[in-house]
Amino acid sequence: MIGLAEFQISTLLSSVSSRQSYSRTSSAQPVNSSRRFPMNPSVSELIGGIELLAGKGDGDRSVTCLITDSRRVVPGALFFAIGGLRTDGNFYVEEAADRGAVTIVTEQDLGAHFPVDFIQVKDVRETLALVSRRFYGNPDRKLRIAGITGTNGKTTVSMLTQHLLGGHDSVGLLGTVRYDLGKRTLPSFKTTPESVDVYALLSQMVENGCEKAIMEISSHGIDQKRVHGLNLEIAVFLNLTQDHIDYHKTMEAYYEAKKSLFIGGTGKAPKAAVINVDCPYGKRLHGELPGGLPAVTFGLNGDALIRAKNVQLFSDRTEFDLIWPEGRASVVSPLLGRYNVSNLLAALAIGRAKGYGISALLHELPSFPGVPGRMERIDAGQEFNVLVDYAHTDDALKNACEMLQEITLGKLIIVCGCGGDRDRSKRAPMLRAALDGAATVFATSDNPRSESIEQIFEDMREACTPDVAQRVMFINDRKRAISLALDVAGSEDCVLIAGKGHETFQEFDGTVIPFDDRQVAGELIRLKALNTKEA
Repeated sequence: MIGLAEFQISTLLSSVSSRQSYSRTSSAQPVNSSRRFPMNPSVSELIGGIELLAGKGDGDRSVTCLITDSRRVVPGALFFAIGGLRTDGNFYVEEAADRGAVTIVTEQDLGAHFPVDFIQVKDVRETLALVSRRFYGNPDRKLRIAGITGTNGKTTVSMLTQHLLGGHDSVGLLGTVRYDLGKRTLPSFKTTPESVDVYALLSQMVENGCEKAIMEISSHGIDQKRVHGLNLEIAVFLNLTQDHIDYHKTMEAYYEAKKSLFIGGTGKAPKAAVINVDCPYGKRLHGELPGGLPAVTFGLNGDALIRAKNVQLFSDRTEFDLIWPEGRASVVSPLLGRYNVSNLLAALAIGRAKGYGISALLHELPSFPGVPGRMERIDAGQEFNVLVDYAHTDDALKNACEMLQEITLGKLIIVCGCGGDRDRSKRAPMLRAALDGAATVFATSDNPRSESIEQIFEDMREACTPDVAQRVMFINDRKRAISLALDVAGSEDCVLIAGKGHETFQEFDGTVIPFDDRQVAGELIRLKALNTKEA
């Protein structure tokens, strides 16, 4: 065993225990093994300044990559053994050692006889974030980053903001749909990636000439230290409604996770905040911000700094009056619905917080191409409207229904389901929101994962009171549910296929199969039209 001083230790940055969700089967790391420095740092260079509880080794070994999945360990790797709800990285420390890891970072004391060097720390996720930031050259210092959090709307706001601030070639993006890195784009594998991937991706943005970046930051990402130590220029709060209660347990804990992004709970406080004061939690957050932190508020609320009035909804656009301290403008937005007015206000508020003029930002709005799977219109020649949307909470469904009711002359038909192995308490409220807004609902599979569809349906059926039971059909097969919804639609009706949005797969008990709501709907519409002609 060695003295802690040999690792150049001082004091540990704030260390708060967090619930982990390490999954050995899902910890893909497609970007984090590439070095960003011309020379490999030593273990002691990377770990310096972080308090250790115990250790073995001299810290002189060179590190070539940072790894959290033992199966991806190569010689020279620094392996982080992350404990979690499904499995524990400490079960695989011997495998990591056998594969050539130079040092193991863990919350356990592996003992003097462990075959390779190890470092015991209080919080391995926090250590991973701090080491990753250092390993990739502190890329967040070279980017003006806006981090967006909220239950609904993160993807729309992030992609709209990226467009208004210059587009994907100059503004990096980490989000649910994709990762834009300046000169290349990767498909997203997690809304907020693990910290090692966050800093690797930010490093690539810097290399590719980006000076600004937009990030979607989930409550899981905050709680699991994936953005610990991140230098945010702006933290953005959109809204808070019921979701992830299986993880956070209470709405208060869910709120506190979001709040920590604004008050330094992630290791660093942002330089400014952007907050939706139409949301009760947003209004509360605005009152709880640290003194001196500048904030730009937005909403339809008369107290908001950037606000909308006289909103008019149409089937192909939305119009409203935009008011901000220096001016006023009539806005025609290609985004549909009242909640997209809020999303646009958020993007404009971010731009203002970054020093952009509102008029200049509005000039870019008409060319926005939209967001994949967010109220995406499917047009295959049918006489009725078909939309695919990612709405997967009761509040998102409620908002979607309210918007579509205002622009639909006929009846609204919804196809929706609930994910397996996720918050069961939101299933009945989701179906209830759909039944409150639609004439007919086809409840079906979403991503059942390891849970039986019968159990998911049973939870949803709690919303089926006698007065609404006849308006819902439970169909196991999602394609058949979509087909039946299309069959009952008339010329002035609207079919909303909700829950999966941009996703191109379904998950069944460890198996992933191709499934794209947009493609399936288009193919079914064309097939039905062909059958009608032949008949």
